[in-house]
Amino acid sequence: MITLSTHILDTTRGLPAAGVTVDFVMIGADGKQTIISSNVTDTNGRVGALIAQNIRLEKGTYKLKFHTESYFKTMELRAFYPFIEVVFNIFNTDQHYHIPLLLSLYGFTTYRGS
Repeated sequence: MITLSTHILDTTRGLPAAGVTVDFVMIGADGKQTIISSNVTDTNGRVGALIAQNIRLEKGTYKLKFHTESYFKTMELRAFYPFIEVVFNIFNTDQHYHIPLLLSLYGFTTYRGS
């Protein structure tokens, strides 16, 4: 069974990015996008479970949409990237997928974590 988690580190401040809304979205073969869940990062910048335990995912293309504009507004900063979308494929339905986001005001990076 697939498990999926994320966390956001604000690399400008060197602190977790708390209070960021993260949408988990399925992208169908026809391009149709369906929101599976919407969560908010905790004080450690984490969303521990983006998928409810009763939801079974298939192999396919998915994305995480990080709503960064409201996060930067709390610090009275204007977001260059109002949102960030990370699109990825799930190939194996028996693995854990961890997709972290390293965030700064003018840049970001991501990778597949463990």
